Amino acid sequence: MSKPQVGIQLYSVRDRSEKDFLSTIREIGEIGYKNVELAGYYGHSAKEVRQALDDAGLNAPSAHIGLTVNDAAIWDNVKKQVEYSLELGLKRFIVPWYPLGDNPALDDVHRMADTLEQAAKLVTESGLAFGYHNHAFEFKPVEGKLVIDHLMERIPAELLFAEFDLGWVKVAGQDPAEYVKKYAGRLPLVHAKDFKEDGTDTEIGKGSVDWDSALKACESAGVEYIIIEQERYDVSSLESAKLNYAWFKERGWI
Repeated sequence: MSKPQVGIQLYSVRDRSEKDFLSTIREIGEIGYKNVELAGYYGHSAKEVRQALDDAGLNAPSAHIGLTVNDAAIWDNVKKQVEYSLELGLKRFIVPWYPLGDNPALDDVHRMADTLEQAAKLVTESGLAFGYHNHAFEFKPVEGKLVIDHLMERIPAELLFAEFDLGWVKVAGQDPAEYVKKYAGRLPLVHAKDFKEDGTDTEIGKGSVDWDSALKACESAGVEYIIIEQERYDVSSLESAKLNYAWFKERGWI
């Protein structure tokens, strides 16, 4: 298997994007990244974002796009996001979070699965692939089975892929490498995130994730993209992006 390509989730530099999104895209390209995952467009048209990506030499294989679950217009909103995604040239539409609640019953999990499946049908009909990005709560048991396993078993593979956030898998008490192996073939992308023992974000390699085993599993499982994400920083967001890039480059991944 060839090594996955490395990219960065632009939510990692959201503080800069909020001020000047198109310039932030250029800065990410200047670091050396070749791949980005989008998380919002900050009022810019698909044409403007596409041009900024092209000018920076960046490929955008995916975007995080939230579902407006409690909005009666949820499906109209999904269709609008699909249209924007197609104009932008994305390949994958990824839901970053779902409001499941702290103590869900099995019916709540089924409702979540049904909502994701309905969204997946709308998205995949357009030619885009549909995925879900986890946090820790999806790795809690409900009636003897982890939520993530309920979802992956209930929703057909042709409709749903997983974008495992390896840091959150670890925080939830599971082995990231083992979960990558378990769902090999349904993981075109993963998130590389690391956490200190106190639960705060840190740069890749400075936290609790066993990256040797996790990355080896990603390579064996045919993961296409490893997307770096960091939400809190000891230094600036841009400096963290540089440090994470350097970590992968030093190990021959870039």
